[in-house]
Amino acid sequence: MIYTRTGDQGQTSLVGGARVRKDSTRVEAYGTVDELNSHLGLLAEMIRPQEEPQYRVLKGIQNCLFIIQTLLATEDEALRKKLPPLPADAVEGLEHQIDTFNASLPQLRQFVIAGGTMPGAQCHVCRTVCRRAERRVVTLATSEIVSEEVMRYLNRLSDYLFVLARYLVVAAGAKEDVYIS
Repeated sequence: MIYTRTGDQGQTSLVGGARVRKDSTRVEAYGTVDELNSHLGLLAEMIRPQEEPQYRVLKGIQNCLFIIQTLLATEDEALRKKLPPLPADAVEGLEHQIDTFNASLPQLRQFVIAGGTMPGAQCHVCRTVCRRAERRVVTLATSEIVSEEVMRYLNRLSDYLFVLARYLVVAAGAKEDVYIS
């Protein structure tokens, strides 16, 4: 059954069964990562035919975000230690992608404005949602245990999404929109 009615009073269950308010810091953190994951799914489908290798990278990122969501949704530290961790090379994989894209892009001399192509614009939406997820996780980390690797991954992911947006626009032969003062 898809509906349980257990959340009708504004509470939800964490991994392990603990009940918390739906507006708790923890739910805000993993909920925003979930939102990011959905936006990335849209981006992946937008680029699938033209950018199959990047499609596969985005699907891997979505899997990492699901791991992060699960870790953030687990309050009990003993239970969290039993969950699958992020892949050991997850952050380095993003850094490799960033370096590869940057090598093929024109030097950045102005602020980039979201746009250029539909996938480029959607990538910027993903980037800004990622930054919000990062802020929510940082807030959670002020009162709860949060893996430094999770925070590093989200920080690097927003960098990756910025560079991917630029790459997608340039690869499509479009002009990057830049801020003109």
